[in-house]
Amino acid sequence: MQFVAVVFWVSAGLIVYAHLGYPLALRTLIALRRKPTLAHPATLDELPRVSLIVAAYDEEEVIAAKVANALALDYPRERLQILVASDGSSDATVERAREAGADFVLNLPRGGKIAAQNAAAEEASGEILAFSDANSEWKPDALRHLIEPFADPAIGYACGQVRFLSAGGDNLEGAYWRYEMKLREMESALAGVTAGNGAIYAVRASAYIALDPSGSHDLSFPFALAKRKLRSLYVPWAAAEEKMVPTMEGEFARKRRMMVGIWDIVVGEGMLRPRGYSPFYAFELASHRLLRYLTPFLHLLAFVANVALLGDGWVYTVTFELQLLVVVAALLGRWSSFAPLRIARYYAMTTGSIAAGLWDRARNGPPSSWEKAEGTR
Repeated sequence: MQFVAVVFWVSAGLIVYAHLGYPLALRTLIALRRKPTLAHPATLDELPRVSLIVAAYDEEEVIAAKVANALALDYPRERLQILVASDGSSDATVERAREAGADFVLNLPRGGKIAAQNAAAEEASGEILAFSDANSEWKPDALRHLIEPFADPAIGYACGQVRFLSAGGDNLEGAYWRYEMKLREMESALAGVTAGNGAIYAVRASAYIALDPSGSHDLSFPFALAKRKLRSLYVPWAAAEEKMVPTMEGEFARKRRMMVGIWDIVVGEGMLRPRGYSPFYAFELASHRLLRYLTPFLHLLAFVANVALLGDGWVYTVTFELQLLVVVAALLGRWSSFAPLRIARYYAMTTGSIAAGLWDRARNGPPSSWEKAEGTR
């Protein structure tokens, strides 16, 4: 039973570390290095030419408002190029984007979000390529702040802060995202972020990587650029807003779709190959990405090992009951507004989406298309 006990305690310990220990470790390392948290970068002497790219699939409801939002940004119009890449839209996305004043509208065959972004990047003329979701609304000064870090030639990627607007449902993604943004802020202060977000980010045009259809700018760019000795930063004062999926079921479906391609990125694109990473960045990736994606399997190991250890001491009875309590709380959270039960349900569904995405990947292969999340327009 000694081996089973080791499996249990290692699995349980890694779960706790991934969610609670890692933020504490980041804070400690930053303090020990005496490296300040991300400070407001200096203003660029000359604003670079920026191409703002919006990949869109059947976005006739919001694309005109998105183009209008881009045109209203506090950025010199002559230095801003607005591109909309329609990924085989079957509605009036292309027409409405042109009517709204986009500089360049690509009417592409259906190929997936990454394919649309790759095509737009080839047409872009900016020194900096900025990207946004079709339903994201940027604050007027967001672009100026987003491109400020690129004054440092060592910066290859920057992502801003996205605030999720509640639609009045039971989804807790907004609270979780605030936790994630805090982690990104600390990672920026240590070695660079391990992931961005699709609502507001930018990459140096010379560093842009044309990814495979199963890739993701949010996850692939930070680690791929780190191998090229370029840092990726979180810029909290570059702010955007986006409607949140209203229901927990909708959030589970959204994350499940996202997780289908995770395994291709982690294994196929070389996230796990440490060559080229600084020691601190490798530590961040292992802690924030690898352990997070292994969480459902660590839970399964901990549960099975705990069952085998029942009768081997009172402590294993307590840990088994605690695990059952979390499961019951998650089930009850469907019908209750009690915060601890809702949190348990959100955690269970978020964790389960990782395993569900792997199952979908095994059955159907890598993703090639994309769908907008329910209730976010």
